[in-house]
Amino acid sequence: MPIFRNPNYQHQTLIGGKKKTWRSLKQIVAHEKSLPWPPDTPLYSNISAPPALKPPKKYSDISGLEAKYTDPQTKLFYSSSDEFATIRSLPSDIIAGFLTLRGANNPIP
Repeated sequence: MPIFRNPNYQHQTLIGGKKKTWRSLKQIVAHEKSLPWPPDTPLYSNISAPPALKPPKKYSDISGLEAKYTDPQTKLFYSSSDEFATIRSLPSDIIAGFLTLRGANNPIP
């Protein structure tokens, strides 16, 4: 079997007589903004990702569990029949509050 680890390896925290410090993403972005860069240089602040290939997961508005179902009347997500009964018994102002919390701005008539 080949050995994947080097038995003589030692992590060096001193580089050039200075202790190596870890920087947060906020510090890296602030440092990048302070330096003069050509306009076409990719930086942390201008990297963009393509849209996701998988649809986003839906979570229950009542319990926070992963939701498989959507109530067609209220448009709330739920994960069990008990939650469905709870949703159907809620007043419309509470339902509107749940939809606002989730960011679905569908007013209920």
